[in-house]
Amino acid sequence: MTNSTVDSTRRLLSKVPEVTVWFWIIKILCTTVGESFADWINTSLGVGLGLTALLFTVVLAVVLVWQLRVGRYVPFVYWLTVVVLSVTGTLYTDILTDNLHVPLAVSTTVFAAALAVVFGVWFARERTLSIHSIVTLPRELFYWLAVLVTFALGTAAGDWTLQLTGWGPGTSVLLPAGLIAAIALGWRLGANAVLSFWLAYILTRPLGANLGDWFASSRADHGLGAGTAVTSVIFLAAILATVGYLTRTRADVIDTPQTATASPVSAANPARERLMLAYYALVAVVAGALLAWAAAQPHSSAAGDDETAATPSTATVASGPVTAHFPPADIANYRTITRDTLTKVQAGQQADAKTRIKDLETAWDKDQDTLQPMDESAWDTLDHQIDAALHAVRATTPDPAVESRALTTLLNSLG
Repeated sequence: MTNSTVDSTRRLLSKVPEVTVWFWIIKILCTTVGESFADWINTSLGVGLGLTALLFTVVLAVVLVWQLRVGRYVPFVYWLTVVVLSVTGTLYTDILTDNLHVPLAVSTTVFAAALAVVFGVWFARERTLSIHSIVTLPRELFYWLAVLVTFALGTAAGDWTLQLTGWGPGTSVLLPAGLIAAIALGWRLGANAVLSFWLAYILTRPLGANLGDWFASSRADHGLGAGTAVTSVIFLAAILATVGYLTRTRADVIDTPQTATASPVSAANPARERLMLAYYALVAVVAGALLAWAAAQPHSSAAGDDETAATPSTATVASGPVTAHFPPADIANYRTITRDTLTKVQAGQQADAKTRIKDLETAWDKDQDTLQPMDESAWDTLDHQIDAALHAVRATTPDPAVESRALTTLLNSLG
């Protein structure tokens, strides 16, 4: 075999893994890390959202060049790229939401339109969207661009769902998990494989993010209380273990060289694909109806605000019993931020109130690892009240009365 033939064979080896159960396991692990690791760097370490996004944009550029330069699928390089893309896509959406105050409904729509454009241009140029055809540089570039947009879209759509429904960390896992199960069933019954793949790929983002929130959230918020740092370590370790297994066993490597123009031949029945497309439309309608129903119900956060405000023992508690074991300087900082936010709410300065209360979230998350071991019960109480205040101020249609109650309750607990 000549050298040119060898080079051609290497160049046309698939740059992505075979889609097996391992693919989906590690993809969900990566998306969970994208949520928890971004939060840890941004808030717990106090780096800040803008600087964190800039840092990971640079890291992404380096890792992506590495991935593009390898001539075949290498598990470590490929999944490192996915992890970094997950973190970066999450940060881009957070910048739109937290720094630029773009409504989640708008960012979800924009990212959905952007993904449609990417897929449209990709298909017009290459005549296939199958990941089994990623054997040329243009197709790989389209693939990674689509992956980045799916992470941003999944983040925005997932956060918007939580905002609409008020679901807690555990409950929020069920919707994307159920939709993925419905897609898997549709695929098994003959739905278009490429469409099924990308629908599931998008939904793994909110599923992984909600899993991360469930692990990291406090027990008072019905989470597992692991914190963002521990959650990141757990899932990064799981990723490394899975990548190590795949590297050793080559269980997801496509060894057969492909031609640049080849695309998988589907044995599916076109009539069956059309039928399953109607099934997917029905699933979307049912999911939309569920979200509309949940949005119309009293949210748990709003209920929590009212309940907390109406409970004298919570609303009138002095700073001593709740915060006695916490550093006075930290409590004074939280109190100042909360009072500033309340003042802005009462003055009708909603945008400024959202900006100011972000400082409270950042400071509280940064101090979690220090404060929680000092007095876990007090920490859970304040954490619940801070979450209630955050939900009230960041509501799609904020109610000044609800905001004031939540902030006043928190102020009373802080002293």
